Amino acid sequence: MTTLNAELRTFYEARQQQIPAEIRQIMQRAGQKLADSGQVDSALTVGAQAPRFNLPTATGQTLALDDLLADGPVVLTFYRGAWCPYCNIALRSLQQHHEAITARGARLVAVSPQIPDESLTLTEKHGLAFEVLSDVGSGTAKQYGLAFDLPDDLSAVYDKLGFDLQRVNDGHPRTLPLPATYVIDRDGAIRWAFVTTDYTTRAEPADIIAVLDAMS
Repeated sequence: MTTLNAELRTFYEARQQQIPAEIRQIMQRAGQKLADSGQVDSALTVGAQAPRFNLPTATGQTLALDDLLADGPVVLTFYRGAWCPYCNIALRSLQQHHEAITARGARLVAVSPQIPDESLTLTEKHGLAFEVLSDVGSGTAKQYGLAFDLPDDLSAVYDKLGFDLQRVNDGHPRTLPLPATYVIDRDGAIRWAFVTTDYTTRAEPADIIAVLDAMS
């Protein structure tokens, strides 16, 4: 079975052929600057208490981390948005492993800076059985140390590509989260963390499941 990151790498290599060289350079320069910023080292990691949140679901209800933890461990994943093809691949992969995650008593939730309408469209498109939460303004991502601002030139590229972050992020077009996944135990402690500045790589579902097995 192909791993998630092998699928992402295949997509990345095909995608690179379609992107003009000047845009590739802007993307690579922004990625290198973010990698060099040291932000990964300041993001929350294993042993920290997970910041609590109350965030709207795709259907407009509110979901609190404490309510989720009352039922067992939580797998919390941050993604950039439905406009990001790498996020779509990662979320589809998580859906394929959703049954295995819930079988281990855990709840899976995904968080992005998008408005609930965008989350609802995404949920329906991929048939997601887990909650997709809206962190408009990235307040929760900031608490986890994940929020960063796009540089001007990359923001302009995203506008040119039609991602419309001004609308989908409700007036916060520049702020995105680093891709990250946390496994949080019932006491609210982070037991496993995957954080990266590279949006083309994500936490492997098999690794998440192995962590849940070790916790049980």
